[in-house]
Parts: sequence; C-alpha cells; structure tokens
Amino acid sequence: MSERSGSRTPQEAFWAGEFGADYGRRNSGDRLVASNLRLFSLALRGAGAIASCLELGANVGANLQALRLLYPGLTVKAVEINSEAARTLGQVIGAENVRVESILDYEPAEQFDLVLVKGVLIHIDPESLSTVYDRMYRASRRFMLLVEYYNPTPVSVPYRGHADRLFKRDFAGELLDRYADLTLCDYGFVYRRDPAFPQDDVTWFLLEKGGRT
Repeated sequence: MSERSGSRTPQEAFWAGEFGADYGRRNSGDRLVASNLRLFSLALRGAGAIASCLELGANVGANLQALRLLYPGLTVKAVEINSEAARTLGQVIGAENVRVESILDYEPAEQFDLVLVKGVLIHIDPESLSTVYDRMYRASRRFMLLVEYYNPTPVSVPYRGHADRLFKRDFAGELLDRYADLTLCDYGFVYRRDPAFPQDDVTWFLLEKGGRT
C-alpha cells in the first residue's frame, strides 16, 4: 500500500478525515454488495469481458467486492484518500493494490478495461473536476462507469449538515463534451425504494473510448 499525505481542497480534507472513516463504517455489508452486484450486472451487460478495473475513491471496497463476483479473476486496483478506509480496502483487494492518496494527486501508470467512480464526483471541488476527468480518461483502456447523483445543470446541495460538500451536475455529459472519442453506451437509474436492490437514487452512465467517428 503506497501512501501520500496532504490535502489541497476542503472537500479532500473532509473525506480524508473522520467523516470519510465514518462513511466506510456505514456503507458496507452483504446487502450493499448484493445491490451493487445487481447494478453492475445491468450497467455492464453489454460490455463483454472485463479483465481489469480501477476504482477511484473506493472507500472500503463494497463496489469491488461486487465486481469480483460478477467477473471472477478480475484484476482490481484502487485509489482512496482516507487511510482508515484504505486499510479495510487493503484487506479486501490486497494492500499492494491500494494507493492512499487524493485522486487529484494520482498519476495513472497503466490502463484498465474499466474505470469506476461511484458516489465520488459529487464530492469533488467543481474547480478540480477537469483534473479528475483527465485521470479517469488516461487510466481507461475502454470503459468508464459513472454512478452519481445527476442534475442537468450544476447545483450544490447540503450534505449531512455540511455546505459545499455535495455537487450535482451532468458529469457524463461533460466527459462526452471534453473527449471526442467517447461514446455513451448505456445509462439507467436505481431508486432508493427498490424493494430488493436499493441504491441511493443514483444515475449510472457507461462510456466507451474509441467508439466515436
């Protein structure tokens, strides 16, 4: 497990601290993994074989656990800013596969079939999103899967009593506008009141590299 210290934005400091650790304690368990497995099976149904995945902002690993059930033998790596969450994540995917640092500091040294962000872009300082988009694009060999809150125009909403910690916007649309070779493969919505496999009212978008002429 490699680690870098230091935070550059209030949002990074927020997630690197106790709030980020508490988030990991709240968001784990078999029910969440089952709901994630259902979501990923829908989102990736047309993707074919996936051999490798990088998750940016993986927290304690509930998403990667589900993906490894869907794709046995999947090679996984992750970036996580919170050191406590990263320790738990290392127990799930191996400490050698975890980088403990901000996404803004991460420099991709390899490419992956799938780059995943789930509930992460909404917490990034809007002025830093272009840097995160660049990291995602550079790390992706073929697919990017975004699972976030959607809004057609940028908006900031209170998050558990905190201001400027949650931002909704059209992340997928911004990526499509930014990179000419990206295409939208599929998208969907998962409702918090789904009786079997709930998620937190998230919209997912599967983007593919190299599909636009």
